[in-house]
Amino acid sequence: MKTKIITFVLSLLISASTVCQNVCGTYYPFKEGVKFQITNFDKKGKKASVVDYQVLDIKNNVASISSKISDDKDKEITTTIFEVTCNSDGITIDFKSLMNPELFKQYKDMEIEMTGTNIDFPNKLKVGQKLADAKLNMTMNMGIKMTMYIEMVNRTVNAQESITTAAGTFNCFALSYDTEMKMGIKQTYKIKEWIAEGVGAVKSETYNNSGKLMAFSELTSITK
Repeated sequence: MKTKIITFVLSLLISASTVCQNVCGTYYPFKEGVKFQITNFDKKGKKASVVDYQVLDIKNNVASISSKISDDKDKEITTTIFEVTCNSDGITIDFKSLMNPELFKQYKDMEIEMTGTNIDFPNKLKVGQKLADAKLNMTMNMGIKMTMYIEMVNRTVNAQESITTAAGTFNCFALSYDTEMKMGIKQTYKIKEWIAEGVGAVKSETYNNSGKLMAFSELTSITK
């Protein structure tokens, strides 16, 4: 069961980290009605899932974002809505709000408690910049208590590069960070991401501890 939970949460974080880059100021068109799609692939380039996002409304600098997750056959798996807050410096997003409701449905008989620190993304980026870490602590009661933590650490802006996907060609900042997960044993993954001004996340790659590609995601459409 531990392996199943870890795999499920990691897949959510790949999608989630994509959303985090996407919602305000310089690196996102903070505008009602904007739609964008991220397609997730396995290491061989086979489509694994699709996430469709839409900015539903913006009130008092808080955007409500819907996400619909579909499988490789385009069958809907689940939907959720979360909020992102914009300020003069950038955006802040509640780590807990990114946890997909499917997690709770799958483990509905468990008591789940979550605490953590928000993920912050500044409006202004420059090569060499260090970004703040973020953390989620999750405790699940299955008769006995099981604790998991997830950390995003060593967040760094590394370079400026041009990236081409099905949605177009974009001038991007290349970022990287480590995702550390622990439920019994500790696992570490290296994430590389590319984000573009006015667009958000364009591409993301996930590597295991040995440096081997596990999965990647790309922006496949955006409608402003």
